[in-house]
Amino acid sequence: MGPREQEGTTLFDQAKVKRKETKLPPLVNAITTSVKKNSAPFHFPGHKRGMAAPSSLVDVIGNGPFLHDATELPELDRFAYPTGPLLDAQKMAADLFGASQTWFLVCGTTCGILAAIMSICSPGDTLILARNSHVSATSAMVLCGALPNYILPEYNLQWGIAGGVTPSQVKMAIEELEQEGKKAAGVFITSPTYNGVCSNISEISQICHSHGIPLIVDEAHGAHFKFHPDMPKTALSQGADIVIQSTHKVLCSFSQSSMLHLSGDLIDRDRVHKCLQSLQTTSPNWLLLASLDATRDELSKNPNTLFNEVMELVIQVKELINHIPRVSLLDLSCFSNNFSFMDPLRMTIGVQELGLSGFEAYNILSTSHGIEPELIGTQSFTLAFSLGTTKEHTQRLVSGLKYLSINFLQEEREIIKIYHGIERVPFGEVYMSCTPREAFFAKKKKVNFEKSIGEVCGEFICPFPPGIPVLIPGEIITKRAMDYLIQVKDQGGFLKGAVDPLLSTVVVCDF
Repeated sequence: MGPREQEGTTLFDQAKVKRKETKLPPLVNAITTSVKKNSAPFHFPGHKRGMAAPSSLVDVIGNGPFLHDATELPELDRFAYPTGPLLDAQKMAADLFGASQTWFLVCGTTCGILAAIMSICSPGDTLILARNSHVSATSAMVLCGALPNYILPEYNLQWGIAGGVTPSQVKMAIEELEQEGKKAAGVFITSPTYNGVCSNISEISQICHSHGIPLIVDEAHGAHFKFHPDMPKTALSQGADIVIQSTHKVLCSFSQSSMLHLSGDLIDRDRVHKCLQSLQTTSPNWLLLASLDATRDELSKNPNTLFNEVMELVIQVKELINHIPRVSLLDLSCFSNNFSFMDPLRMTIGVQELGLSGFEAYNILSTSHGIEPELIGTQSFTLAFSLGTTKEHTQRLVSGLKYLSINFLQEEREIIKIYHGIERVPFGEVYMSCTPREAFFAKKKKVNFEKSIGEVCGEFICPFPPGIPVLIPGEIITKRAMDYLIQVKDQGGFLKGAVDPLLSTVVVCDF
């Protein structure tokens, strides 16, 4: 495998060694120029280019980040209305990713999803979306007053994992609304899912556009798709109107930095811009913005080959894992024939046949081999591969899974208990009593967990990650949903959004 044989060497390091000296990307150059001015900084932030940086943090990360952390100086640009290097950087990103316009985000993909939905939905409008969408999609409906029309995704009971959304489901949802004399303001799809399942965005976009409806795609986990021929097609190339990507997840920008891409003419770009202005900070961190620009620059140097070695590494690892007894890999055969593509860099490992929950397996692997997955579920755990994944990382993974297989097979009765203990689809029943916005602003009260069944939920309750709500404000609380949440909590999961994450009490609407 050439350079990758050197343990601990990342593909990104190799690219740095190989590349020739080139012109700095616009925002990186602007930050460098700003530092070289060596001006007297009578402006924010208060650490004054690191002169007053906290010593305990400087000892850990050095003074460099503080030296390059500044406010909106003339040489940097204006975040809300860029005319200089930020505008240039965003145009170059749009060209690379295939968008008509791109905005850099410093409040994550969450902010992009909020802005995207608010840009197409007004109070009383209907938004078609999958019930397993990220919590930010519901937050957007709270902010703009849109009404949800949920599509229930396919759900694999053995794995406890939801799949994607099919074109026929979208078509049916649109037509059912039309029969009621309504038109959806938009369709919101998550593709790929956290586990890497991709929906057929091409057919979905065709259906949406034939009805004059815009399509928003949460592609937070698929920002890398454009950069290898064996990756799934990007949402932009399949006709999506707005695509939001977490450039930091598999690509290499700083955490919290993302991009929003616009395509076509169904969506008012001025409204998108205004929504972003109202949601994003007025004091952006220029290091986050520069990391987006630098990542774009790195990708543009060899966009078709940069992922070659990590793709090869994943193939080798999967082959090894497939020979480990009682350890399984999630693939498209776990779902119906409605889905044709999965993210090859997302690996979900099942431990059902060992009688372990995903949380138990994580605790063992973390302690014994220092393996930290991205997502932990009731039946499995999910790993994210990227340019920074090394051969040493994968050797530890394979060694850890062999260790699990040999040492932690439980009794058959335990396997049956865990395998059948989750025959409760958390999204199998959705009963809306009122809109998310009405419930969010309604008067609330706390009730004991046992008395919450049948009440109208007044808070978001979702296992995190992935941040997909099992209960949403305005929904009737069902026993199925609460049983699922209790199981997640008992196995060690964290319930985000709940005032009482232990679920001894639940916040409900007091109508």
